[in-house]
Amino acid sequence: MMEWTSILAIYALFWVMSAFVTLPFGVKTHDEAGIEKIPGQADSAPAHFRPGYHALRATFIAALLTGIYVLNYQYGWVTAEDLNFFPPPPGTGETPG
Repeated sequence: MMEWTSILAIYALFWVMSAFVTLPFGVKTHDEAGIEKIPGQADSAPAHFRPGYHALRATFIAALLTGIYVLNYQYGWVTAEDLNFFPPPPGTGETPG
């Protein structure tokens, strides 16, 4: 079984990753939303940014990914050998697996 501190660290990594990956989804600019812009505002600034919703979405995605990661660690569904798509170099004595 994996240590709880390792699970927490993996969860934190997945949380940050999912927060950055999901950041542009569901965002509308002021022009797209039909709202008047403030003078000097960037054209790409979001009209309604909801950080609580964004954090909640990242929390659920990170929990799901962490759960899958821990289960894979425990049951060994996908191993490093499964991800080795290239054959060993000739003359090393290793057989392709």
